[in-house]
Order: sequence, then structure tokens, then C-alpha cells
Amino acid sequence: MIAFLLALAATVAWTPRPSGSDAQLRGLAVLDATHAWASGASGTVLRTRDGRTWERLAVTGGEALDFRDIEALDANTIVLMSAGPGLQSRIYRSSDGGETWRQFHENRMKDGFYDAIAFWDASTGILLGDPVGGRFVVRITHDAGRTWYTPKYLVMPEALPGEGAFAASGTCLFALKGGSDAWFVTGGAKASRVFHSADRGLTWSAAEAPVPAGNPSSGLFSVAFLDSRRGFAAGGDYEVPGFTGVNGARTEDGGATWTPAPISASGFYSAVCPVPGSPDEIFAVGLGGSAFSRDAGRTWTRIDAAPWNAVSFSGPGVGWAVGPKGATGRSLPALR
Repeated sequence: MIAFLLALAATVAWTPRPSGSDAQLRGLAVLDATHAWASGASGTVLRTRDGRTWERLAVTGGEALDFRDIEALDANTIVLMSAGPGLQSRIYRSSDGGETWRQFHENRMKDGFYDAIAFWDASTGILLGDPVGGRFVVRITHDAGRTWYTPKYLVMPEALPGEGAFAASGTCLFALKGGSDAWFVTGGAKASRVFHSADRGLTWSAAEAPVPAGNPSSGLFSVAFLDSRRGFAAGGDYEVPGFTGVNGARTEDGGATWTPAPISASGFYSAVCPVPGSPDEIFAVGLGGSAFSRDAGRTWTRIDAAPWNAVSFSGPGVGWAVGPKGATGRSLPALR
């Protein structure tokens, strides 16, 4: 039994890998054991093609942008989102794995700010932006990120005063692969909330969650679902890495109700993700460290106390975490 537990721990420990960058990394997409992309501040986009080393990719016209989210639709098709006020929020797309990029969309609302993108399949995706005119911004693509539009009959609850989403890891928005459900999480207002759509972003409802908010730096930062019923949301206060309040919540009814499920006794967590191919496994990372659950978020095991911003897996044991100062770590035991 001891040998089994030691082997299990080895499969989830992060192996540091130099990225060649000192940028704040927040976007992450893991395609398989050898291919992944990461993105962040100062126009930073990185790629690995061997699961060991990273190379920097150039995005012409995006050198000063903060790339907060990146999605790999396949080995060639990569969609990249920058966050920032007004025109600083943009969408770029590559058809050759990141060798070249083309801008396809920019936010023309001066009060707008994009937070995350997610895809249900290789063609259809969703973009989330902070409230403009009192409601969150949603845009949809049906052509793998080339064009984006606001649904004509969008139904969106009013935002609370001060409410917003956090563009901290590209995971405040989640689309269930192959389905029609999507969720996003919020903070900054009197309560944290989880918004849910069951019709690919057309109609939304909102439910309060037990993770405290109440100031511009606190609330829910990330959400992930194992299936259409079981989900987990994480957060805290990004100005307090050692946050001691409730930092996690879980649902078993698709997000209609949420119950407290602390990831650890303390810590701010900015990203959670399910592990494809594993029915109950979830990972969480943040400035307070990282942890994993093998029972859909009921109980958690702490991995380390190193600061991370984002985490992504393509399958059991095959994942990366990225964070401040260009930090990257992998969970790829077959390549050690």
C-alpha cells in the first residue's frame, strides 16, 4: 500500500521546466503528452512540441497585449484571447500550430473587457466579457474563432453592483465538451455567483455560491464540470495568497445549488480543471499552491505550495501548470 501511494503521488507532482520567459503566464492549452501552448503578459505565447522544452511564438501586432486565454482545437488550430479595456481585448487565430497568427476580432466597446473563451467542439465556442450596460457580454463563434457575434435573443440576468469575472487563468468560463452546457463564475460583488446556460450561451440563469466575495479582488475565479451535473468552483482573494475563507464549492445538480468544499485549510485558487478520461479527477492551482481530488471535489490532497495561475490536462497524468515569472511545471511521468 505504501508503494502504491508513493507511485500515485509521483504521477501528480509538478516537474519544473524552464520556459525561457519571465512573463506572468495565465493561458494554457494541453493537447497531448507532447503538445501544449501557454500565454501571458507582454505578448507572450509559448509552445512545446516535445513535452520538455518551450519555444516563444511571435504574434505580429500583439506584442504589448496580455494574452489571458488560449485554446487548442487541434494540433494546428489555436485560438488566442487578449484581455484589457476596449480594443486591447482581441481574438487571434493560428492555422499552423502557432507559427503565424491573424487577428479576427477586437472589442469595440470602450467599457468592455474580455475574460475567457471556451469551446464545445472544434467549431463552436463562446467568449465571456465583463458587464457592459449592466449585463455580462457573451459572444459565440460557429467557425472555430473566425467570426464572433452576440446572440440576438440573449437572456442574461442583470449583474450585481461591482460584479465581474476574473481573467486570471482562462477558466472562469467552462463549456462542456460535446454538449450544450456552459458556466461562468463571478466575484467582486456582495456575493459570488455561478451563471449557467443549457442552450450554448443563449439563455442564462444565476445561482449564489458559498465562496465569499465583497471586494474587487475576491470571489469565484474558476469553474469546471465533470459532466452536466457534477461541477466544482474555486476562488478566494487574489490579494491574499494565504486566504483562509471557503475557497471551493461543489454542485451535483448542474449548478443550481452549491455547497462548501474547501480545497485546503488556506489558499487562493485561480484555476480548476477536470482530467479527461478520468470520471472523478479534478486539479486546482493558485498562488497558494496546488491540489487534486479523485472524488469529484469532495476531498482534496495538497501537492505543493508553489504559486501557479493555470492548469490543464489532456488525460490522466498528462498535464501542465503555469504561473508567475514564466514558471511551468508538468505532470508527465512517462517522459521523466
